[in-house]
Amino acid sequence: MRCLIDAEVALSVTVPGRVAFTLATAAGADREELTLSDSFASEVVEFAHGTRTHVFDLPARDFSLRYQAECEIKPAEPQPLTTADLAIYTRPSRYCPTDRMGFAMAEFGNLEGDRAKVDAIVGYVHDRMSYVVGSGSPVDDAVDRLLAGEGVCRDFAHICVALCRVVDIPARYVSVYAPGLSPMDFHAVFEAVIDGHWYVFDATRLAPRQSLVRVATGRDAADTAFVATLGGCEIDFRGTGLFVTAEPGLPEDDGSALIPLAGSAPRS
Repeated sequence: MRCLIDAEVALSVTVPGRVAFTLATAAGADREELTLSDSFASEVVEFAHGTRTHVFDLPARDFSLRYQAECEIKPAEPQPLTTADLAIYTRPSRYCPTDRMGFAMAEFGNLEGDRAKVDAIVGYVHDRMSYVVGSGSPVDDAVDRLLAGEGVCRDFAHICVALCRVVDIPARYVSVYAPGLSPMDFHAVFEAVIDGHWYVFDATRLAPRQSLVRVATGRDAADTAFVATLGGCEIDFRGTGLFVTAEPGLPEDDGSALIPLAGSAPRS
């Protein structure tokens, strides 16, 4: 299966400075090109799990950045849990305040086995949350959106990540390109550890997990934003355009299989 990606971000820089874009796929691609509307050199910064960020030092004006790529989606081996993973991905984080979600222990803690707990958490979030485009705000955390009962993909992922961590299952947030997603947009899912290895889950159930392409991985959305300012730079966000397809077609995903998400390692 091959994935074709065409993503564009438009913004206006109001106070000049450094802007970080995290649009490139984590494991690279057979063909990829990242172009800014004006010719400015970028610094490429690599983070854990293959996350690649392009940083530009930009003056005050309007810009658009386009990322085009073609990559092959191959079956992946599940990544093993490391001690560093265990230390990082069981802690509370900005959007996953596990210290305020203790009810999860009573709800899921007595289930037998981590797989049963994760499946129950995914089902709980899917059944109680309505997917509403445009709902919530960038400052809402998992508790805010769970109480509201509606959200977008990042909210579904944040809630699942937080609930997993409460019951001592390492969980992390992943931004992805998702062929088949409707409406098409940047997408977020989560990974949790089952029997010592990482597998991908998605409580929205809006796209098959086998076709997802990893972009960035972190504790929550604070680590994976596709646009971020560094230092005193200020921007006005103008919008995005995204078109992602899979060839020759999309697989079926009934949610029952354990599926590892490819692209955990940096490009060679």
